[in-house]
Amino acid sequence: MSRVAVCGVSGAVGKEVLECLKDLNIPVTGLSLYASARSAGKKIETPFGEKTIEEFDVEKAKDHDFIFLCVSGDFSKQYAKDLTEKGAVVIDNSSAFRYDPKVPLIVPEINAEDIQGSKLIANPNCTTAILSVALYPIAQEFGLEKIIVSTYQATSGGGQPAMDELKNQSVNYLEGKEVTCDKFAYPIPFNLIPQIDVFQENDYTKEEMKVTWETRKIFNLPDLKISCTAVRIPTFRAHAESVTIETIRPINIQKVRDLLEKAEGVELVDDVENLSYPMPVTATKKFDVEVGRIRKNEVFGENGLDFFVCGDQLLKGAALNAVQIMKSIIEK
Repeated sequence: MSRVAVCGVSGAVGKEVLECLKDLNIPVTGLSLYASARSAGKKIETPFGEKTIEEFDVEKAKDHDFIFLCVSGDFSKQYAKDLTEKGAVVIDNSSAFRYDPKVPLIVPEINAEDIQGSKLIANPNCTTAILSVALYPIAQEFGLEKIIVSTYQATSGGGQPAMDELKNQSVNYLEGKEVTCDKFAYPIPFNLIPQIDVFQENDYTKEEMKVTWETRKIFNLPDLKISCTAVRIPTFRAHAESVTIETIRPINIQKVRDLLEKAEGVELVDDVENLSYPMPVTATKKFDVEVGRIRKNEVFGENGLDFFVCGDQLLKGAALNAVQIMKSIIEK
């Protein structure tokens, strides 16, 4: 049985963590909810009954077995390591420690053994987590040389305010009213924006480089060649990704389908004759990542594969993966 704290419970990911704790039957004996002073004192309904949100207090938060940080990277950098002082396991959803070689970056279906008793664990970027769970079984069987991925990312990646902006802008656009931008550089309804996060010196965005840096670390392949283009699209939830890989060993398409059909955390949705393939509308609020459009790549030939992935950014891309990390620890 575990005492659990959720920091940043008023945000979209924090709310989903509570639902996932219940859905995964995590034995929670005590639950503390923390947010900013603005939210402190509010009572909210949770799967564990009505709870009162408290203003974050590092000393109080330390007295838990597991602490989920659904907050900014700056907050995590300031408090995460202190929160482990009394033995709590801190699972951080921000990017603060993902590239720290001393902090494990975990997708439980792939590398739960890398936790090795660590009290601070990083949760991957949403795009990386969704890609990794689908890619790993293929990589294990055929090896990886190169990855080229284009992402089509929902507004949920920017949190609840970004989702609200899509909704409000859409209403204003359709009613002929002024469309103002806050979370995005341009209007998002009926548009797409080929930029997520800031541009780096190599002209990739930071979001694109996260896929490279994190996939290499999770797969323990530091020299893996990866190129990503990340695009924001006008959907509420579920990120989609078009993936092309070059493998070390020749691809067998039926073997790929067999592997994915058996893979944990994956749902094979690949029946083109019946127009069945992954989509945000079907992947939304689903634990498993949908994979389909599986075919040999005409550029890389026998060692080439194309497929399409779609997964809920707030679930496998964030809250679900974090709670699965906790589950893997308590069931070890």
